[in-house]
Formats: sequence, structure tokens, C-alpha cells
Amino acid sequence: MKTCSALLLALLLAGGCLVGPNYERPEYPSPEKFRGEGPGVPTQPADASFGELKWFEVFKDEKLQELIRIALIENYDVQKAAQRILQAREQVVIARSPIFPALDASGAMESVRTSERGFTPGIPRTDRVVGLLFGNLAWEIDFFGRIRRATEAARAELLATEESRRVVIQTLVTDLARAYIELRSLDLQLEISKRTVKTREESLKLVKARFDYGWDSLTPVLMTENLLYGARSVVPDLERAIEQKENQISVLLGRNPGPIARGKSLVQQNLEVSVPPGLPSTLLERRPDIRFAEQLLVAANARIGEAKALLYPNIRLTGSAGWETAALKHLFTGPASFWDIALPSVTQPLFTGGRLRAGVRSAEARTQEAMLAYKQAVQQSFQDVSDALVAVRKLKEVRQEAEKQTAALAKQTDLANQRYFGGVTPYLEVLDSDRQLFEAELRLTQARANELLAVIGLYRALGGGWQTDSDPPDLPK
Repeated sequence: MKTCSALLLALLLAGGCLVGPNYERPEYPSPEKFRGEGPGVPTQPADASFGELKWFEVFKDEKLQELIRIALIENYDVQKAAQRILQAREQVVIARSPIFPALDASGAMESVRTSERGFTPGIPRTDRVVGLLFGNLAWEIDFFGRIRRATEAARAELLATEESRRVVIQTLVTDLARAYIELRSLDLQLEISKRTVKTREESLKLVKARFDYGWDSLTPVLMTENLLYGARSVVPDLERAIEQKENQISVLLGRNPGPIARGKSLVQQNLEVSVPPGLPSTLLERRPDIRFAEQLLVAANARIGEAKALLYPNIRLTGSAGWETAALKHLFTGPASFWDIALPSVTQPLFTGGRLRAGVRSAEARTQEAMLAYKQAVQQSFQDVSDALVAVRKLKEVRQEAEKQTAALAKQTDLANQRYFGGVTPYLEVLDSDRQLFEAELRLTQARANELLAVIGLYRALGGGWQTDSDPPDLPK
């Protein structure tokens, strides 16, 4: 018995052996700064990156904040991501469980009656009840770390699902913010269109009056009607787009299509890059999609060790103990007990047709694939930030020039009307100025929306959007 105990202790002490490579983050060259930085983007030192701000620190519209908070609780993608985390947590328990001894209990009872005419003559007929109660113990000694590598992989996959949930939250927050800005842009375009329709209706009355008095020909009337019908046709198309955008937002909220409450107008939206983008090297720690790819790499790397451990001997301890008696009333008395502890059994694979070594090579190939996916995610992140930075700068310039053009056309239209009703210029100048002004106002609205959408894109590219003020209830942290 002392020999068995000493052997068991030696096996446990030797259980720290781990086969397979330990994880090391692969090197990837990071640029010193993001391409695209320039005027309009803060560059002064700061304690945090723009991507580290929480979403409610970036989106100041209270109605938008309310919509995001509803979506974080009721959106189905977020709820599914939470359930995937719960599944991954239990997979860690399943992967870790073989490190502990497995114990099960069994019992049996049978009624026995012997025959006086059996094979042994002379034995009187008897009735008795036979009872058996015992437990089995099986314990795999994790000598080469197969179980620990499997647990390591399961934990990395759990972390990957948590990062995946953050990606879902980030996507939901930024998509909802984008949809809300697009909705407010459509609202403003509809307002401009309705105002233009009203203005052209008044102009039509004036030119008709001039025609009725014989001061002008029918041509200005027809031209004004043409412009009026064109403006009117824009209104129902915008109303269609608005209702469809409301339906999109409703689904993001986890609700059936319906109207959406508005907050600040498009012009009142205060979205700006208040802090620098930060260093490119810190992007790897902030973007959840990169951390997701890295955890998959960690898991794949651990699977190599798990596959290699199968090439080595498998060491198991087994035993059983219990009570057995032909009379139930004596089942738990001393003489009825028994036990059996076997010496450690060792199983060494000798020939498996190449299956085990193929498993190792397959795990190594999956790790290489995961490493390439990780590097690709890092590379893509640098492109995302660079694209977003240049978009923020250049779309701001577009918006500024659109504002100047709209202001100039507004003055031109006023002057054209004065000159026409003063009898100096033909009505064609008024119509052309009015058409250009309407188109410029719509372009300016779109330019304002594009600038805001570029800021949202930069915020997401820098890894922002998943940081919440408080996690939704019943979601695992």
C-alpha cells in the first residue's frame, strides 16, 4: 500500500509536464502614426484615445442615447451573443472536469430461490435476497498536459466569445447611431423639399397673376409648374425612405417596425473628434475584433499541445469499493465490505494508421491559419483608421464648401427674383437660380450627414462603441 501511495504521489508531482508550444503573441510591424492624420483631427497628447470614450460621451443626443440603451437590452443579436458566452463557460467546465477523479455509484438487488431438484442434491430449498452496493473511481493522470491544454483552449474560446459579444455591441451601437443620423438627414431633406414646394407654389401664383394681367407670356407659368412638380415628386420618395429607415431602427431595437422618436436636428448634432486617435500600437489592445482573433489563435495553439499529448502514454488510476451480502440486513456490516484499487494502468498508442500525428499536423495548420487571420485583422484595423481619418478631414472640407455654395446661391436667387420683378431679367434666371439652390441645400444636408457618419466610422475604427455605462441586466460580464 505504501508503494502505491508513493507511486501516486510521484505521478501527481510529475503532472506539471506540458507538451506543445506555449503561446507568444506574433510580431506585427506597427506604424509610428496613422496615415490620414492632419488638420481637423486633434494631435495634442491626451490621456485617452478617441476610441476609448464611451458611446454616451460621443453621442450627446438624449433620444439617441435612449434608443441605444433599449437596443443593448432588447436586440436579438446581443441576446444571442450572451447565450454563446454561457455556452462557452460551460465548455470550460467540461474541458476541465477530467482533471478531477470521476466517481460513480451503482447498486443491485435480486431475489434468489434455489431448487431442491437442482444439480446439488440434498440441499434444501431456500429463498433469499442478494444485495450489492459499490462505487467506481477512475482518474486520468494528466502527465503530459492533455487536459490542461484542452482547458487552456476552452478558456481562450470563452474569451473569444466575450470579445465577439463586444463586437456585436460595437456594431449595434455604431449602426444605430448611423441609422439615426441618416434618419435626421432625411428629415431635414424632407423639410427643405416641403419648404421649396411651398415657395414654388407661391411663385406660381405670382407668375400666373402676371400672365393674367398680360404682363408676361405663358412660358414662365409652364416653367414654374415644371419646377413645382419636380419638387413635389421628391417629397413622397423622402417619406418612403424615412419610413423604411424607421423600420430599420425599430428592428435594431428588437421591436416590430414603428415610428421612432426624434431628438436634436441634424444641424444640432454635436459629433466631433475631441481627442487624438492615439498610437497605432494601442489599437491592438482596444479593438474587440483583434482581441477576438488573438484568442482564437491562443485556443488553436493550445490544441497543438492537446493533440501532441495523445502521442504519449495515457496513465489512469481505477478502483472500486462497496458492500455485498446475501442478506440485506447484513449489507453494511464489516465483513460485507470490499475494496479493490488497481495499480496505475498505462496505455501507449503503437499504431493508429497515422491518425494521431495527422491530428497534430492538422492542429498546427489551424494555428497557422489563426495567426494569419490575426495579422489580417491587425492590418485591416490600420486601414480602417486611416480611411476614417482622411474621411473626417476631407468630408469636413466638403461640408464647408457646400455651406459657402448654398449661401451664395441663396443670395443669387434673391437677386434674381428682384431683377425679374423689376423687369430687368427674364424669368429663366429666377428658375435656374431656384433649381440650383434646391439642389445645393439637399447636397449640403447630405454633406453634413456624411461628415457625422465619418466621425462615427472613425470612432468604430479606433475600437470604440462597446464600452457601456452599465451592462444590460442578466448579461454575463
